[in-house]
Order: sequence, then C-alpha cells, then structure tokens
Amino acid sequence: MSDFNLALVIVAIVVCVLVFLFNIYLLVNYQHPDDANQAYFPKFVVVFGLSVAAISILMLPADVANRQACRHAIYNGACNLTLPMKDLWLAIYIVDAVLVFFVIPFAMFFYEGDQDKSVGKRIKSALLWVVTTAIVCALLLGILYGLVGKVDFTVRHLSSDTTNFPSNWDFTSSQPCIGGSGAQAVSCSAYTASASSEKTWTMRTTFPEYVVALATIVGSVLFSIFGGVGIACLPLGLIASFIRRPKAVITRSQYIKEATELGKKARELKKAADALHQEERSGSKGRKWRKNVKSVEKELLQLEEDVKLLEEMYPQGEKAETSWALTVLGYLAKLVLGILGLIVSVAWVAHIVIYLLIDPPLSPFLNEVFIKLDDIWGLLGTAAFAFFCFYLLLAVIAGAMMLGLRLVFITIHPMKWGATLMNSFLFNVGLILLCSISVIQFCSTAFGYYAQATAAQEIFGHTLQSLRGIKYLYKYNVFQIAFIILAGLTFVYYIAFGWRRKKPSGKFQLSS
Repeated sequence: MSDFNLALVIVAIVVCVLVFLFNIYLLVNYQHPDDANQAYFPKFVVVFGLSVAAISILMLPADVANRQACRHAIYNGACNLTLPMKDLWLAIYIVDAVLVFFVIPFAMFFYEGDQDKSVGKRIKSALLWVVTTAIVCALLLGILYGLVGKVDFTVRHLSSDTTNFPSNWDFTSSQPCIGGSGAQAVSCSAYTASASSEKTWTMRTTFPEYVVALATIVGSVLFSIFGGVGIACLPLGLIASFIRRPKAVITRSQYIKEATELGKKARELKKAADALHQEERSGSKGRKWRKNVKSVEKELLQLEEDVKLLEEMYPQGEKAETSWALTVLGYLAKLVLGILGLIVSVAWVAHIVIYLLIDPPLSPFLNEVFIKLDDIWGLLGTAAFAFFCFYLLLAVIAGAMMLGLRLVFITIHPMKWGATLMNSFLFNVGLILLCSISVIQFCSTAFGYYAQATAAQEIFGHTLQSLRGIKYLYKYNVFQIAFIILAGLTFVYYIAFGWRRKKPSGKFQLSS
C-alpha cells in the first residue's frame, strides 16, 4: 500500500511541474510581439490560471486513483488515503473562484487601462473596480448563505426486530428478511418500507462548499451554452475547413489582384477603426459605438483569414513547394482530427442520453469502457477518462469562439499563434477556469459509476444536488437537456451552412 501511495504522490508532483512548463510554452508562443518583455503580472496570472484549470481537470482521475489505494479495505476508513482529496478540491476551487471574479478582472482592467496614465493611477482604477465587485459579491454570498445555505437530504427511517441466527438463508418475495414471516418479515424489510418512512434531513453546508456550488451554477450556464455548441462545431468546423480548403496554387497575376484588393480593404478598415477610436476619446461610447466595434472586429478577423488563405494559395520563397505540401498535409490532419473528434462528440452525446437522461440508465456505456481499459492496463482507463474531460473544455472554447463571431453581446477574444494580446489571454483563461468547475461536476455525474466513492462525487454529487434552491436544476437535468438541444441545433446548422465559405458582409472579402 505504501508503494502505491508513494508512486501516486510522485506522479502528482511530476504532472504539476509538466503542466506549469507547458503553460509557459503556450504563453511564450501565443503572446503578441507587443507584449514581449512587459505585462509580467498578467502573464503570471495566465500561467497560474491555466495551471489551476489543467490540474483541476486532472484531479478527478487522481481522485479515482486515490481511492484505488483502499480498494482492498472493507471500508474507506480502514486505510490511509494517499492525498486529502476533499481538502484539495475545496482549495483548488476557492483559488479558481478568486482568480475568476477578482484577480483576472483586476489584471484585465490594469492591462486595458489608458496607457497615458501612470502605473499608480492604472492600479488605483483597476482596484476600484475589483473592490466594488468584491463588496457586492461578498454581500450577495453572505445573504444567500445565511438564507438558503443548507442541504436537504432525503432519508428513510428503517427499523426491525431482533431474531435468532437462522439455520438457512432462503429468501423469497414473500419472505425478504431473515427469520419469521408476515409482519415480522415486513418490519425488517427496506424494500417494503412505506413512503411515510421518508424524511428530510436538513443541515447547513460549509461556506467553501457553498461558494463552489454557486460558482458551479454560473459555470454550468456557460458550459451548457458554449459546450453544447462546441461539442458539435469543434469536429464539424475542422471537417468544414477541409472542405473549404484551397484546391490549387493561383497564378502571380491573380495573387497581385487579390493582394491589391486586400490592401484596399485593410485601409478602409483602418479608417473605420481610427474613427471609432476618435469617438471613444470624445466619450461618445453608446450602443451604436459598441455595435460598430463588434462589426469592425468581425471584419478584421475575416480579413486576417483572407490574408492567410491568400498566402496559402500562393506560397513564396525558396521553399514554396514544401510550404504548399505542408498546407495540404495540414488540411488532411484537420480532416482526420475532425473525424476522430466527431466520434468522441457522438460518444459524449450518446452517453449523456443513455446514462443521464434515461432513468434508469440503459447502460453504463463509457463507464464500462473505462473500467475495461483499466483492466488492460492500470492507467489506460484513467487516461481515457482525462481525455474525455479535456475534450469538453476544448468544446467550450470552440463554442465561445463560434458564438462570439455571431452574437453582438459576446466579445471576441481570438487565440492566435504569435498574435494573442494579454486581454484575450486573460478572458479565455477566465472562461476556462469558470467552466472547468462545471466540467468536473458534469464528468463526476456522467461517470458516476466509474468515479464512485470519490471526494469529487461527495462534493459535486450529494452536496451540490441537495443544496436548497439549486437541487431542482440537477433533479430535472436542466443543464444536460440544454446541452443536447444546442448540440443538435449546431449540428443541423453545420450540415446546412457550415460547408460554405463565411460571408458575414459584403466588405473585406476575397474577390471571387
């Protein structure tokens, strides 16, 4: 047992270090050149936030492995668990909530502050916004915790008579208990207990658990929307990208014509952006201004896609042929990844319907797959389990990007290799952190058979689903149903329109 415990601790430490190093690699390669050698505090928040999100996802497989240390014990208290998972869960999600609601907003306000102001004034302005938010949140949390911060567990009171130790163990439908028959047998039978034996046991939950629960609700709303859309658009978007790929290299004259047109549209876009910047400085930031900013952001993204497409259609330099070959291989990789992702998405949707929405479940489905993979090799099922959880996070980001390009009230924060500003980094990290709580809760419920008796299931299962005022959202599967509906609508949308080239407006498009 001690060897198992030591191995799990070593694996946990190594994984945390690797996650931290990988996030530094992402930051260095995704950051915009304008942010090089500056904005160190937002960069620290980005690396730390991504690490917390990744570790929180990996903690659920670790929780399952932690319980394996006691699989030969008669009860869990008969052995020492490797890691205090419940305390770690609460700690990681309190840190998650602090980052999402306080640290990341402060970093964004500071980063986006007027560069003409001194550092002290920018810090003061950012602190003013964050402190105001903190006071409001603290008051709301305190009032809600005082009024409805309780859990209502449904319990059944059972009692039975004593009897002599039996000489045989014959049980039938008429005699479901040991010894006796008739009234004596019925009195000891939980199976035949009356409905009046059910009682409601009320107790106050701890404040950290209540904070985690409310953060989970906020994240669940976003997760249902973005995740439902993303579970379909993530694989279908890759396949559609392959369908819309450039089929051949264009001639030099065609390239010059297209490049001239793009240059003209870029100048028009810059003129529009300068006009909006002038309006911002004059203080006229109304609803129409925000709508125009959103429109310019869309057009800028489309223009960047057109430039990238033109570069792909006319590779230049000494290695032009190699560049075109890599472009073709890249689109083939998107097709393969899209097909694999579609299989995973279909498996997720089928599992939600089979295991969560149908009562009783038709089959354990993916739970049984993970268990069989564990039988083949100890960590194979755990690795597959972690992959399915991470896939949901990727679906959330894909859904947020898709809706951000189409809905006015959602800000666009694209992540691009070597061209991502810190405010976009911070926004996406906040979204990942907020939705990671819901992903864990969703996975602990969806894979309840595989992840049974874990600390995560205790927090996100029994406590969260019995919390007063919130439990009905889980009792009637509101989030799961919304997830499935949005996934279905997105699938229909992509089948009907996804294969076409995006044309949000008549401006800033490649000429045909």
